[in-house]
Amino acid sequence: MKSPIRPRLPRLLVAAAVGLAVGLAGTPAAQAQQKLKVGLMLPYTGTFAALGVAIENGFRLAVAENGGRLGGREVEYFKVDDESDPAKATDNANRLIKRDQVDVLVGTVHSGVAMGLAKAAKDNNVLLVVPNAGAGAVTGPMCGPNIYRSSFSNWQPGYAMGEVMAKRGHKNVVTITWKYAAGDESVGGFREAFEKGGGKIVKELNLPFPNVEFQALLTEIASLKPDAVYTFFAGGGAVKFVKDYDAAGLRKTIPLYGAGFLTDGTLEAQGASAEGLLTTLHYADGLDNPKEKAFRGAYQKAYPSALPPDVYAVQGYDAGQMLAIGLAATKGDASKHAEFQAALLKATIDSPRGKFTLSKSGNPVQDMYLREVKGKENRVVGIASKALSDPSRGCKM
Repeated sequence: MKSPIRPRLPRLLVAAAVGLAVGLAGTPAAQAQQKLKVGLMLPYTGTFAALGVAIENGFRLAVAENGGRLGGREVEYFKVDDESDPAKATDNANRLIKRDQVDVLVGTVHSGVAMGLAKAAKDNNVLLVVPNAGAGAVTGPMCGPNIYRSSFSNWQPGYAMGEVMAKRGHKNVVTITWKYAAGDESVGGFREAFEKGGGKIVKELNLPFPNVEFQALLTEIASLKPDAVYTFFAGGGAVKFVKDYDAAGLRKTIPLYGAGFLTDGTLEAQGASAEGLLTTLHYADGLDNPKEKAFRGAYQKAYPSALPPDVYAVQGYDAGQMLAIGLAATKGDASKHAEFQAALLKATIDSPRGKFTLSKSGNPVQDMYLREVKGKENRVVGIASKALSDPSRGCKM
């Protein structure tokens, strides 16, 4: 008589083998063999298209310097054009999170879009590094161990320029920007420092994003006759504003200052209209540090037909560097947010901008440079604010 147990042995062995395979798939060794899915949600069309390309170039360069891997895992890219449209942010983020099942999100430029992206990352507990958008809420009320920024908060360059203009003796100033989160927060940072230094904002002018019909507002500036103007514009809007300001004859009588995005990545198109403009930012051309020199050489070799690297390329590059540090600590597991955070908060990132650290909210603590446009470069005049940390108001982490 045959034993009833013997026919079941192969099935039991198969079941055990399947169970072992499933268990091994979750081990660091097996995970290292799986590609790390990185979702790039950036603008590839519209006003900020050139910025999105520079960020991606910088990010890919950092990954290439790590042998095409992060945390030991080969990187696979998934891309979505966010079109700088906040209304599409949630759907675009979900395409990467739910359809493509990415491990890491990298994006974006527009602050309004970044808010939707950060909410999706928070709701789905996915690791996010923001390589540009400075929306205060991202590392303020929305802060968390899975959300980081490799760039700046809108408050930082604005606050630094407020200090500069107050020290330069300007008393009555007009501000002008697009009416959206980045513009509002940049002016808010400027106001905080400028008024602390004894200055007064005569009027805050704005227009809807991405409107570039500046003439009526330039006429109003001329009639108000302020000591100076502070502005926040970027991309194509910055090009047109600087040229229109010069064409209106205002540059000769009313000094124009701005957050660095006014002249970063835009000087080729702005030409002589930008000459001599002073801006504040965490990066400048001609910084004298070894990392900057190595970065510029590597970037131009990797992308010979691209424009020279600017702040956007640096921010993309540093997003890659930050991920490399954090994922090395987790052995490539992007879900281990506590370990990832611990590694980043104790790290010093060796950046082309100069070394920086991260605040507990995940925002860079960094020098803000005062830069002057000379030809086609934003040259360093000095440090406007040393190791400036965003207040991260509302972060409860």
